[in-house]
Amino acid sequence: MLTRRARDRRHSRRRTVRLALTAIALVASGTAVLAHSVTPPGPAPARRPGTVVVAAATTTAAASTPTSVRVPAVGISSGLVPLGVDAAGALVPPSDFGRAGWFAGGPAPGAVGPAVIAGHVDSTAGPAVFFRLRDVVAGDDVLVGRADGSTARFTVTRVTRVAKSAFPTTDVYGPTPDAQLRLVTCGGAFDHSARSYVDDVVVFARLAT
Repeated sequence: MLTRRARDRRHSRRRTVRLALTAIALVASGTAVLAHSVTPPGPAPARRPGTVVVAAATTTAAASTPTSVRVPAVGISSGLVPLGVDAAGALVPPSDFGRAGWFAGGPAPGAVGPAVIAGHVDSTAGPAVFFRLRDVVAGDDVLVGRADGSTARFTVTRVTRVAKSAFPTTDVYGPTPDAQLRLVTCGGAFDHSARSYVDDVVVFARLAT
């Protein structure tokens, strides 16, 4: 017979796995927060905004609420809105295609752990907030403005483009020993039958010291 503590641990593990799997499925749907979406040449096809799902994240250090994000090297600049998850555990993307969002259920940028910021790559009207995320390279700065007036400066360590079916959930949402940041949007070709991009673009960055 399982003890109450053992049952709680098993329930926790199952919940984490469920969230991770949901994240993969959502990230694969491609739109909004996405961990996916790069616009092909010409007008963007009509599609349903995408979503990203998140596995629970923990942090041991507090940080002020983020209010903006900038990537000067590629001209990205946006205010931030807090993002939550729906009943299925999927991250609800920003309603504004011109604004990025921060997963408020995870670490704040600058706190220990992987802070996640996501945004649309485009819409039927044209390029969206993270349209140029695909042009970011290692060494670029990502500046996150915070409510206390400070700015957290992150340095990009790597940029990946992966098939939605192989989204690196653990790398994006798994715990880290220091303060890190992930920027996520859609990428690759647009699948008209699925009304979704086939890949995700993920920028990994670490708090500059």
